Amino acid sequence: MKGRRTGAKLGSLKRKGVKIYGNDIVVGKEAVIERGAKLYSPCTIVGKSRICAGADILPNTYVEASYVGADTRVSASTLVNCRVGRGANIGPYAHIRQDAIIGDGCRIGDFVEIKNSVLGEGCKVAHLSYVGDASVGKRVNVGCGVVFANFDGKVKRGSIVEDNCFIGCNCNIIAPSHIGRGAYIAAATTVCGEVPAKALCVGRARPKMVEGGGSGRYIDG
Repeated sequence: MKGRRTGAKLGSLKRKGVKIYGNDIVVGKEAVIERGAKLYSPCTIVGKSRICAGADILPNTYVEASYVGADTRVSASTLVNCRVGRGANIGPYAHIRQDAIIGDGCRIGDFVEIKNSVLGEGCKVAHLSYVGDASVGKRVNVGCGVVFANFDGKVKRGSIVEDNCFIGCNCNIIAPSHIGRGAYIAAATTVCGEVPAKALCVGRARPKMVEGGGSGRYIDG
């Protein structure tokens, strides 16, 4: 591939102290791989990317024009035009898109997509969530299935989540919303607007029970 180092040319990276595992690795001519980084085949690093010392780029990862901080681990994920801080854990199957900034020590897990958002240090977005056009403070927990609803059909808007918040599973954060520091959003809640600091926000419909109403609807047991 013109303008790229592949196969035997990976030897030049090895001589610089980059640890290479396998040959199916593509490194673009503009990319910088620091001494002590580890690249595992197959993976691709192109554009003006920088992989810092001690970072692990595991198999099936694609990095384009992105910064990966020291001691960060990226597993089977896609990073495009983004910045990931030090000591973070990304993937597997995460998609970090343009203008996303992931702070030090964050955990971004399975099937999480982040776009045009800032996550403060120590945030956890463990699985099956979308964070778009949001400013998220430090040490925020984003539960499974949380969606930041940023598009109303005409305009994309942003939301703010301050430090130390807890967002439970299957919540919707509808922009523009502002969740104050230390607030707790209970699972299955839809947030529209302001949540005061340290408030407990619960927005669930009460279940209605119909005696015997399930009979014949599926398998009578």
